[in-house]
Amino acid sequence: MNLLLDTHAFVWWRDDPDKLSKTAHDAISGPENEVFLSVVVAWELQIKIALNKFELKWSLEKSIEVEQLANNFRILPVELAHALYLENLPLHHKDPIDRLLISQALVENFTLVASDRRFSDYGVNLIW
Repeated sequence: MNLLLDTHAFVWWRDDPDKLSKTAHDAISGPENEVFLSVVVAWELQIKIALNKFELKWSLEKSIEVEQLANNFRILPVELAHALYLENLPLHHKDPIDRLLISQALVENFTLVASDRRFSDYGVNLIW
């Protein structure tokens, strides 16, 4: 299964894995699954770090690099198809970053690892 991590799922995986549900942790660590980190997550974290609203144990760059090397996390770029698909999404959720992650998951047919239950209103495959 291809998994796309929400921002909190990535941060908790890296810095506080006890906050992940057992289902989410098992899915991310499962060797049969491919784990993707969206550029959108890196963008959101950089914004929050710059505004002093968030802090990671390591730099974001190092955190991503470690996961790529240790756990083969793959980077999912934002494609035009992801942005254009947003017009198909109802406004259940107004956060633009979350909406873009949902769009990416739907376009790519990925399962989204996220704690926000409102995501399921979009028909996206969800693990938590």
